[in-house]
Amino acid sequence: MTSSKPAQGTVWIREPSIVYGIELPASAQTAPPSDDYAASKSVGGLILINGKVDKVLAQGEAYRGPVDEVIDAQDLIVMPGLINTHHHFYQSLTRSIRTAINQPLFPWLTTLYPIWAEQHAQDVEVATRLVLAELLLSGCTTTTDHHYLFSDNCSDPIDVQFQVAQDMGMRVMLTRGSMSLGQEQGGLPPQKVVQREADVLADCERLIGRWHDPSAYAMAQIALAPCSPFSVTPALLRDSAALAAKHDVALHTHLAETEDETAFCIDAFGTRPLDHLEQCDWLRPRTWFAHGVHFNAQEMHRIGAAGAGISHCPSSNMVLSSGICPITQLTKAGVAIGLGVDGSASNDHSNLAQEMRQAYLLQRLTNPEYSHLDALAMATSGGAGLLHRPELGHLRPGAAADVAMFSTRELRFSGAQDELAALLISGAHQAQHVLVNGQWRVRHGELVDIDLDALMHEHNAAAHALWQRAGVA
Repeated sequence: MTSSKPAQGTVWIREPSIVYGIELPASAQTAPPSDDYAASKSVGGLILINGKVDKVLAQGEAYRGPVDEVIDAQDLIVMPGLINTHHHFYQSLTRSIRTAINQPLFPWLTTLYPIWAEQHAQDVEVATRLVLAELLLSGCTTTTDHHYLFSDNCSDPIDVQFQVAQDMGMRVMLTRGSMSLGQEQGGLPPQKVVQREADVLADCERLIGRWHDPSAYAMAQIALAPCSPFSVTPALLRDSAALAAKHDVALHTHLAETEDETAFCIDAFGTRPLDHLEQCDWLRPRTWFAHGVHFNAQEMHRIGAAGAGISHCPSSNMVLSSGICPITQLTKAGVAIGLGVDGSASNDHSNLAQEMRQAYLLQRLTNPEYSHLDALAMATSGGAGLLHRPELGHLRPGAAADVAMFSTRELRFSGAQDELAALLISGAHQAQHVLVNGQWRVRHGELVDIDLDALMHEHNAAAHALWQRAGVA
């Protein structure tokens, strides 16, 4: 733990080794990757003023204005803060549960639902705090979360999450999830975690009114996120879409994650998952889906034409044997793509830097043209585009001062010629410095004003207590 006052006024990030995110990101499909890398080497510094990028300095250019703090970045790679577009914070309390290990999605869920149902508000609080700490240390500055599990034990978990994010200085778009199609109605979740649809919609309106900030540079936003086609009714999908349109907020859900989901939708609704969502008015520009593994070519084009997007969750898809998201085909169809670590019980970590590497390696199995710059773009500008946040995901003047700085002075990077590529190929694990909204969150590889040992102790104790209540200790 380090102790540091938040950065105030003017900050000069001086003489960085490399800056990524000044030029529009190149990709293997649109420009030679070397063009973007060459541009990044010509930057002499960044000036941050009051939470925004004010000026990009050329190589050798000095800044003549007043400066409150200077960061010597000559041995650092400077990039936009990473953006996490799909997660389930609460699942960090159930990592590597023995009875769920090596299971595909549906058995994995039915094993864990009864444990998750025993969570209390204090469990959600410590789970959220630990996950945000892990994300920040990995260079992530903006995160979403998909919390869909509500019970009598914890009636207001989204409020708890917003309060923790506010306390930790993390930029968030939290989603109000829901489950209304229980096992008694032919769905997957147990009745204990199923809610009345009128209660769901009323709480959605309450949360939008309390927490959602629609303005640029907002630190707190909300989206509506019925859990999945196999856990909510068509009526709740339609009503959620109507409510989102009324308040101009985004929509989010799991979709096309497994072939079991496809079979469920055909059996229950007579359609494939995307057809079902389209019939419920979900194909629209401010919708994004998690996973998107099992689409056919025609479906991909429909998603692209609608302006909707996909959160790619490579580690989760691998752990649950769900398949490989067809990123190349989706991108060619015009679909916006972001990166997500997904739940801490289907990954089992919340490290977005590691997830970039996983995305890079996994896509290269099927596309030899896929580059490290494609994966970097997915985790930065791709996530910003997915969430409709043009002030995020880059470091051009006017961008939010969300900045991650990585050192390559580690054994794993020794001998690397292209240090930007080495962040992914050699596997960066932790950021050296992180600012969110121009405020320090990580300095010299340590969280600011957070006792990590105490947090882990509290989190582990909460996990063990949860397992005991659920009878799996």
